[in-house]
Amino acid sequence: MSPIEYRRSKQRTRILELLNGTKKHPTAQLIYEQLKPDFPHLSLGTVYRNLNILVETGALRKLHYGSAFDRYDARMDPHYHFICSNCDRVYDFPLPPVKSLETKAGEITEHTIYSHKVDFFGICRWCKNRSS
Repeated sequence: MSPIEYRRSKQRTRILELLNGTKKHPTAQLIYEQLKPDFPHLSLGTVYRNLNILVETGALRKLHYGSAFDRYDARMDPHYHFICSNCDRVYDFPLPPVKSLETKAGEITEHTIYSHKVDFFGICRWCKNRSS
């Protein structure tokens, strides 16, 4: 099945530029708030529609972590995340993906493993330092 083609839009282009220009993993609401000054008639629904299109076309990744709001990531190479259970921030984790984990999982299960996703949960160093 070939990917669906979408017309270019200024809002979608700007959303992608915004996400490519940050290491943060913003929610749709934060993206909306940042773009609203440039697009006075922009609605939150338009932001969600464009985010879904960008995810569908493979330009973005939607991150689900059980909180009320999904977050978005423009970094598409394999990488891990750290999620702070205190401040809810999401950080790219500086550990390169461990390919041997896929090999070991395949050996144990006899499944063919193509990739894996690992997320680390805990208290970030900034929250930890604030409470000390």
